[in-house]
Amino acid sequence: MDNALYVGLSRQMTLRRELDIVANNIANANTTGFKVEQLMVRTEPAKPARTVGGSYPVKFVLDDGVARDFSQGALNQTGGDFDLAIEGQGFFKVSTASGERYTRDGRFTMSPEGKLVTQNGAPVLDDGGGEILIDPLKGAVTIARDGSVSQGAERVGKIGVVRMADLASLRKDGDNLYRNVSNDTPQPATDAIVHQGMLEASNVQSIQQITKLIEVNRAYESVAKMMDQTTELSRSAVERMGKVQ
Repeated sequence: MDNALYVGLSRQMTLRRELDIVANNIANANTTGFKVEQLMVRTEPAKPARTVGGSYPVKFVLDDGVARDFSQGALNQTGGDFDLAIEGQGFFKVSTASGERYTRDGRFTMSPEGKLVTQNGAPVLDDGGGEILIDPLKGAVTIARDGSVSQGAERVGKIGVVRMADLASLRKDGDNLYRNVSNDTPQPATDAIVHQGMLEASNVQSIQQITKLIEVNRAYESVAKMMDQTTELSRSAVERMGKVQ
C-alpha cells in the first residue's frame, strides 16, 4: 500500500476518536459537574517503503490520550438542601464498592438510613473519610461554606473536599466519578468554597463543540478524498506501465 494511504488511515483513526470525544462533550453539555475533553495526538516517524527523492521518514498520526479541562463551570441556584457546588479547585469524596472516588457532581440526597449519598447511592464522605449521617428529626440541614454540616446548633459532620497535586492522575470511572491512579494522597482543599442549594454546570461550550464537530467531519472527508486520489493515481500508473510493456 502507498505510504500516503497509511498516513491517511492513521489520521482517519484519530479523527474518528476525536469525533467520539466531541460528540460525548455535546451529549454532556447539561450534565452537572462534567468537564470538557479533547483529544491529544502525536506524530511518530516510521520507516516506509522508500522512493528516490521521496520524504523520509514518514510521520504517522497517533492517538496520545485525552486532555480534560477542569476549569470552573457556572454555579446555578437550585434551592435543594442537599445540592452542593464547589467554587474553586477540589472534589467531593464518595465511597464506592471499588474504593474512594471523586466528583464535582453535587446532586446529593439522603438515603432511607439517613446517609448523605450520591444519585447512585454512594455515600458522601466527610473530611475524615467517614460517612455523614443525618437525623430527620433534628430539623433542617445547613451546610456552611467550609463544608460543615449542621442541624440546629449541632454539628453533624463536614463535607470532605480534596484536591490533587496533579489532575492528570484522575481517570474517569463512570457515573461522573474519577479515580486516583497515582500514589499521591489527595490533600484537603482548604480554599475551596462549598455552596448549598447550588449545582455546578458543565463547562462545555456547546457552540464551540458543534463547530469542532463540523471541523472534524470536514477534515475526515478531506483525508478520504486525498486517499481516493492517491488510489486513483496508483491505478492509473499501473495501467500505463502495463500499456508500455
